[in-house]
Amino acid sequence: MTISPYDLLLYAGALVILFMTPGPVWVALLARSLSGGFQAAWPLAIGVAVGDILWPLVAVLGVAWLVSEFAGFMDVLKYVAILVFMLMGAALIRNADHALDANSRLTRPGMWAGFVAGVAVIIGNPKAVLFYMGVLPGFFDLSAVTVIDMIAICTLSFIVPLVGNLVLAASVDRVRGLLKSPAAVRRMNVVAGCLLIGVGVVIGLT
Repeated sequence: MTISPYDLLLYAGALVILFMTPGPVWVALLARSLSGGFQAAWPLAIGVAVGDILWPLVAVLGVAWLVSEFAGFMDVLKYVAILVFMLMGAALIRNADHALDANSRLTRPGMWAGFVAGVAVIIGNPKAVLFYMGVLPGFFDLSAVTVIDMIAICTLSFIVPLVGNLVLAASVDRVRGLLKSPAAVRRMNVVAGCLLIGVGVVIGLT
């Protein structure tokens, strides 16, 4: 094993920060939690965690090389992420009165539907792309990691977001009766929209 426990601890802390940053996963998790409670949300959390294993694998297997060879690659990802965050935030604010439990692919009932939605939302999450493809190489020397290192990285990438998402889903489940009122949904959508726009601004300034 070439990476130290301290490196893994720092990486786990970064994963916590990643989880705490509002994004598409939060929107999907809130939608399913509000529409069907914890029972509807936990399969999505599992799907997200499984998808989170994919990104570090892809980073180790080649994206680090792309970043080193093509200086503009991360800039493109950065501006795509900014655009997506801004558009998502504006859409949430514009449709603040839209109930989260409306019929959609995110809230379709069933464990398999929730799991697939979780995998899809994390694979298409620009925040995850930026983190795993851009930040992960800064934590570890991806050209020197061993199989054991990779297992440790993927395990953390799976466990940290899974625990966070399950706690969030359980919390929303307890108060979803309050959150499903039109006024509460509008407030939540406006706040989430502003947070998403704020994340886009922060990414643009860093």
